[in-house]
Amino acid sequence: MAKVIITGSTGMVGKGVLYECLEDDRITEILLVNRSPLGEDHEKVTELLVTDFFDLEPIKEQLKGYDACYFCLGTTAVGKSEEQYIKITYDLTMNFANTLIGLNESLTFIYVSGVGTSSEMNAKMMWANVKGRTENDLLHLGFKSAFMFRPGLILPLKGIRSKMWYQILYDLMRPLYGWIGKMKSVTDTVRIGKAMINVTLDGFPKNILEPEDINEAS
Repeated sequence: MAKVIITGSTGMVGKGVLYECLEDDRITEILLVNRSPLGEDHEKVTELLVTDFFDLEPIKEQLKGYDACYFCLGTTAVGKSEEQYIKITYDLTMNFANTLIGLNESLTFIYVSGVGTSSEMNAKMMWANVKGRTENDLLHLGFKSAFMFRPGLILPLKGIRSKMWYQILYDLMRPLYGWIGKMKSVTDTVRIGKAMINVTLDGFPKNILEPEDINEAS
């Protein structure tokens, strides 16, 4: 049994994780921490709106007593400077993680990263190095356990739609989901959610999970 925090549940991945937590009896309580309301009406769910993720002092008491955090909040690097991307991807994530670790001694932290992330921080793509730095620091922060999920192509299931422009591509690919979903490099919102729950409760041999590992853990 576990009580979990989910960030980014208004997005495609976070919503998928939420749906699996709602359906899994092993998850007893869910705290949604969002900038904008999702409006999920369920007995398991409490929604906490935060205007500034860099100022968590007003909500610290409400973040106590949880077993896991599924950090699904993120942004694309497209159209952002390196400074802007670092602030949202690294600084914001680490501020949230540092706040949680001081409140929950036995927390499992799961971070949604992405395929191509560079642990060595020597990639040609800026975002891959920023994500790599974020992963490295989360893994060494001192959580009971921490896992980095690196999905590639994610198929949205159960009626979930991406808020990004590439929802158009999902619509075009939908007739091929059955075939595409069998590819090792592809996962979906259901398997990501199930994998997070299973990894929280049962652990996993690796701390960094590529798409094939996510599907195995699900």
